[in-house]
Amino acid sequence: MTDQTPETGRSVLVTGGNRGIGRAIAEAFVAAGDQVAVTTRNGGAPDGTLDVRCDVTDPEAIEAAFATVEEAHGPVEVLVANAGITHDTLLVRMSDDDWQGVLDTNLTGSFRLARRAVAKMMRLRRGRIVFVSSVVGLLGSAGQVNYAASKSGLVGMARSIAREYGSRGITANVVAPGFVETDMTGVLTDEQRTAIKAQVPLGRYATPDEVASAVTWLAGDGAAYVTGAVIPVDGGLGMGH
Repeated sequence: MTDQTPETGRSVLVTGGNRGIGRAIAEAFVAAGDQVAVTTRNGGAPDGTLDVRCDVTDPEAIEAAFATVEEAHGPVEVLVANAGITHDTLLVRMSDDDWQGVLDTNLTGSFRLARRAVAKMMRLRRGRIVFVSSVVGLLGSAGQVNYAASKSGLVGMARSIAREYGSRGITANVVAPGFVETDMTGVLTDEQRTAIKAQVPLGRYATPDEVASAVTWLAGDGAAYVTGAVIPVDGGLGMGH
């Protein structure tokens, strides 16, 4: 495999792409004709993608995942760092493990993925990195000190990468979804869902496909001059932040 863009589309890697937002993102890139690899911990990647088992908190697993993707599709040209977890509780009850586990997956994992991807993108003199953050990283949220810190950190990371590697044709951006119709929000009570919708100017949750559209736009030709940006997909919930 050469470092040239394959005729069958770009080499795209989406982490945490077996469900919810990540799955929708992976499917959108497949529909666009790209060669898509998806990291999962237990399988279940979308049809038409390369299912790569990877724990993003394990540096060796990340290296092995990139090697697998490069062997199958060539160097990663588009990285979407989407894998994330929550361990919600109030600050005074939050253990060190609650804090560290979320930071290790959401922030440190994204750092390691970006570092590995950029090494080959520099040789290609092109590349797109998209971090999936959250409106919580901009607004904060009671009971989510760890999650908010991890998602806010992605903004600083993206903007630093944008400054470091813009001259190499590499862009780094952030998508910040609000409340999205996924398994994570499906466990909320009707009362909680109604209260949340009342805060959103558009009065509804997003669909995973709407988040995926923002990600694929940032990775496409139309966003070639967009870098270091935070694109909210939150129905207006986080306006002004």
